Amino acid sequence: MPERDLPTYRRIADDLRTLILSGELVPGEKLRSENELKDQYGTTRVTVRKALALLKADGLLISEQGRGVFVRPRPNVQMLTTGANFRKRRETGVSNFNAEAAAQGLRPEQRILGVERLPAPAEVASLLGVDDGTTVIVRRRAYFVNDDPMQLVDGYYPAELFGGTEVEEPRRIRGGVSRLIEDPEGPVGQRITQFVEDLEIRMPSPDEIEALNIPPGVPLARVFRTAHTAAGQTVEVLDSRIPCDRHAFRYVIDVP
Repeated sequence: MPERDLPTYRRIADDLRTLILSGELVPGEKLRSENELKDQYGTTRVTVRKALALLKADGLLISEQGRGVFVRPRPNVQMLTTGANFRKRRETGVSNFNAEAAAQGLRPEQRILGVERLPAPAEVASLLGVDDGTTVIVRRRAYFVNDDPMQLVDGYYPAELFGGTEVEEPRRIRGGVSRLIEDPEGPVGQRITQFVEDLEIRMPSPDEIEALNIPPGVPLARVFRTAHTAAGQTVEVLDSRIPCDRHAFRYVIDVP
């Protein structure tokens, strides 16, 4: 539809969206009042309110009671994934998420939500290469940056390998589970040589919206990351749910 044929509220919303995405209106900046925007665009407050509601539904604006309407802050974390990066983080004992966030001047935190044994869900069993219902250990975690929820991560591990190890303890593991996997004295004792990631984009569930504070209109990325050892053994599946408005991912793939 030509711009001149768009309803006025759509033209106002498109104009403000352009200012936000171009950075002219920066995250956290307060918009003009409805009265000021009404005068600026030569329309009514009802029309302005419809335009603002559209941008709130897109996750670009937020309202604060008694203060006004603001450009929604976006605590983006740039995540770099390479084999060399994985090795570097493994040796320091700091997770890749924490290291990347800290390097960007942000304050990361991981919280253990729970650890339990349960029958492997079908999609996890398929990735682990085990029968449906095989007992696995699941470690549920939430990741935060500057106290804002960033992602939910459930890690699945075959109970026959990891039963009775640190994996079953509801606390942080220095160096992560990968350190335990590669420990010569550990339950696996093999080097991780490959990660495979399966990505899907969908709208979040009500529980995910609440847990991750996802605004209306923002989709969710679900990433299944499967770890394979040098012997071809599958030892870990990470199920990560990540709001698409607060992460930037970069994958570096070396082609021999």
